Amino acid sequence: MYLLLIPALVYIFIFNIIPLQGIVLAFKDYNMFIADSPWKSIGASEWVGFKHFINVFARSDFKRALSNTIIISAYKIVFLFPLPIIFAVLLNEVRSIKFQKGLQTVVYLPHFLSWTVIAGIFISLLGSTGVVNAALVNLGFDKVKFLMDNSVFREVLIFTAGWKETGWNSIVYFAAIAGLDQECYEAAYIDGAGRFQRMWYVTLPGLLPTVVVLLIIRVGAFMSAGFSQIFAMYNPTVYESADIIDTFVYRIGLGKMDFSTGTAVGLFNSLIGLALVLFTNRISKKLIGRSIW
Repeated sequence: MYLLLIPALVYIFIFNIIPLQGIVLAFKDYNMFIADSPWKSIGASEWVGFKHFINVFARSDFKRALSNTIIISAYKIVFLFPLPIIFAVLLNEVRSIKFQKGLQTVVYLPHFLSWTVIAGIFISLLGSTGVVNAALVNLGFDKVKFLMDNSVFREVLIFTAGWKETGWNSIVYFAAIAGLDQECYEAAYIDGAGRFQRMWYVTLPGLLPTVVVLLIIRVGAFMSAGFSQIFAMYNPTVYESADIIDTFVYRIGLGKMDFSTGTAVGLFNSLIGLALVLFTNRISKKLIGRSIW
């Protein structure tokens, strides 16, 4: 059985372990032209200590990106994390198997669309000449700049993320529900428990271990607010509310070729994520006795 781990271990080694050498860029003034190859240039570049960290923490655009990352990630956890759980629990109560499977298929489909495609769909729907604004004008309302107004753009991000991923994220909860002891439902039914009571006292407690593990993992990715989504949908007019650390690193590291600063910000982001995983795991273990390790 351990042989099945080999592809995953090879993937992790190539894409996660080998690139760790690049972390030293955060502590160097990297010059790719100082040597014959980029790898040799890393070793030949001058050590500067925490210079890049100090400089980036003093930048107003980094502080804005950090604030946006925290806000958008918090919104996604508060509003989107419960949705797959609710969807799985409610759909589990549907007695028509055909309707249940059909609805599952429809809700799963958006996951298989890339954010580029979804961005195109919602730009067509929410743009100034889109269907939604056309309907608002016909109803006597003013047009809403969904994709260019900082006061509403975050809500657009949350809605589109929920539309795309709620169905797919519910799969693991359906699997967990399928593994629950059906005798518990029968006993609750015999004792007079209604459908809502069976959901509350049997289904949800049975899902608790799964919810805890996925919540810890999600909190660990708190500093990743969704690069692909935001990069495909945002524009300079909404940088104030939508520019996150990942897009900041992309613009600084690749756009301006400042690899040292980009690496410093990325390393900071990763350390925060690690601290959140450790903290959330410890809190979960103390409060409810369940954790990843």
